[in-house]
This record gives sequence, C-alpha cells and structure tokens, in this order.
Amino acid sequence: MIKLVAFLGNYGKEYDKTRHNVAWYYEDSLPFANKLSWQSKFKGEIASLTPTELAQWACDTKICSKKDGSPVIVPEEAPDHIYFLKPMTYMNLSGDSIIEVANFYKIKADEILVVHDELELAPGFVSWKWSGGLGGHNGLRSTKVVLNTPDFWRLRFGIGRPDNDKIGVADWVLGHFTSEQQELMQNVFSQTNLLFVKALLSKNPADFIQSWGKKKLAE
Repeated sequence: MIKLVAFLGNYGKEYDKTRHNVAWYYEDSLPFANKLSWQSKFKGEIASLTPTELAQWACDTKICSKKDGSPVIVPEEAPDHIYFLKPMTYMNLSGDSIIEVANFYKIKADEILVVHDELELAPGFVSWKWSGGLGGHNGLRSTKVVLNTPDFWRLRFGIGRPDNDKIGVADWVLGHFTSEQQELMQNVFSQTNLLFVKALLSKNPADFIQSWGKKKLAE
C-alpha cells in the first residue's frame, strides 16, 4: 500500500498556480487539506494522517463513502500513517527530500506516490501510472536517481504543451494558469479526489490503472 505521497513543485509565491506546481495546487484543493498539520522537516513540509482518519474525512467531505454514510473500509494491511510531503528543494532536487522521508520511515519505492504535472497530457486529463519513463521531468528524474529505480506510483495532471511556437517549454511550465484554466483544473481536481482516496486505501493500487490510466475529466 502507498505510505508516502509527494507533491512536486517549487516553493515561493511566484510559483503559485503555475503549471509546474499543479501538484501543490491539487493538494491545496483537497477538501481535507485544512486538517493536515504541516511541519518543516526532511527538506520539505510534511504532514501525516492515519488511514482511518483519511477514510473518515473522505466520508465527511463526501468524497466517497458507503450508501449508509459510513466510511470506506480500511484494509487490515494499511500502514499506521500515510505521509504527505511537499519538497522545499525546488523541483530539480525533489528527490533529496523524498529519500530523507523514505529512509527515516523505512518506506520502499513501490510504496511512494508522486503527484506531478504532465506535458504529454492535455489539460483536463489525469493519469494513474506505475513506473515508466520520465518524460523530461526533472522532479521525476531526481526521484528516480535517489530511489535508484523508476518503480514508483505517479498521479499525473495534464498541462499540455505550448500552443505557440514562440513559447519555450520552460516558460510554459512556469507560466500561470489563466482564470479559465484554473476553473478547469478545479473541475479535474474534484473528480480526481475519488481516485486519490481509494488508491491510498487500496491493497492493490494497480487496480486503478485500467480505468484511470488516461482519463479525460474536463475540457
């Protein structure tokens, strides 16, 4: 099961709601985000909650619950805590923060979920992925280097490629979402919450690859 969720991004107000920081944007949008207590450790900001708390908060915020209103079932194999991490190393060195958490809490690579932006997916698409290539993403590259493997989970939010030849990729990913695009992303985020919670409470996250491998949620 997943024990660590790393939201990749750059710290600083100038990066707020930029395409490269879509993972942080997503974390901020979680209905239970204000219940997370963040601490500055491991070259980042880290928070944790128990799977039972996650299931209850998901129920309280109407993300997912049984028809009778009770929380989703927490497997017996669930970890004591699920850790949420926002590396404060800048994107290119994200792995430095991730590996410190993984080493301290003895978390294996296949128990890690990395949330990040994806150039190869158009806005409105989301993808649940296991392992694979890096797509030129420096945050993923840094994570692979420190873990010594690409075998970790990824939750990818599409940001698309520049729609103008005069805009370079670096300028594009560091560019801010327009108000219209922010509305689209909020729509995507709200629909992704169900996957997010169920995957974190699943004994086998691979179960979601077929239905969420590449899913269009908004346009």
